[in-house]
Amino acid sequence: MEPSHVLTVEPIPAFSDNYIWLITHPDHSKSWVVDPGDANPVLERLQDNGLSLEGVLLTHHHPDHDGGITALKQTFPDLRVVSGEQANSTHTTEFLAAGASIEVLGCTFELIEVPGHTLDHVAFFATAHHPPLLFCGDTLFAAGCGRVFEGTPPQMYASLQKLSALPAQTRCYCAHEYTEANLRFAVAVEPKNPQLLARIDEASKLRAQDIPTVPSTLELEHQTNPFLRCHTDAVGRAADQHASRSHADASEVFTTIRGWKDAF
Repeated sequence: MEPSHVLTVEPIPAFSDNYIWLITHPDHSKSWVVDPGDANPVLERLQDNGLSLEGVLLTHHHPDHDGGITALKQTFPDLRVVSGEQANSTHTTEFLAAGASIEVLGCTFELIEVPGHTLDHVAFFATAHHPPLLFCGDTLFAAGCGRVFEGTPPQMYASLQKLSALPAQTRCYCAHEYTEANLRFAVAVEPKNPQLLARIDEASKLRAQDIPTVPSTLELEHQTNPFLRCHTDAVGRAADQHASRSHADASEVFTTIRGWKDAF
């Protein structure tokens, strides 16, 4: 059995609301980053911490996620860029099949295909790390989920179900600071959810101090994220009321509330 690990994951803010995740280990001078849309803040952080860059975990091809890779390769010409088999980024150097693994600083990450936001979207999950780590890009957000651009709502729902089934203690590292906006929608769906009301207060306090609201945990998402709660009576009733019709199953509920969020 793989031993527990002591990876450190830190946010590198980019653009107006992106987080590039920096992965380090106390026994290594090398590092990895997740979704480097901008090279400059990455290079500055590496220089400040005396680190070199070994590789990139890339969740999907949007430019705010892969736009900094060209510049990073100028400094680190042997840079590994790992994504899924369907990767639609010209920067990818290693294509992993669903369920395949990659070792990052001694810790094994499994690739999970999660199409919906884009067709090539993947997540990276370290089950043997304690706690488990999930880099979920723009599929799962704190209290929300990504817009459906290339896939279909049922496809996105199925992808979220894959992530929802991971251990409750999993720490979820999404790529944007969207939490307060997501919570405003979530409370419109479930205005009487006590865990949600408490989360709104906590997120407000963190952002007032310019502290990231992420990572979250899957346990917290199960309690407060409407897109992981489509099977519940409360979210189902909210979808029925919003659409003025009954919904046959949780996937239909998801389609309605994702559309509701798009126009919120």
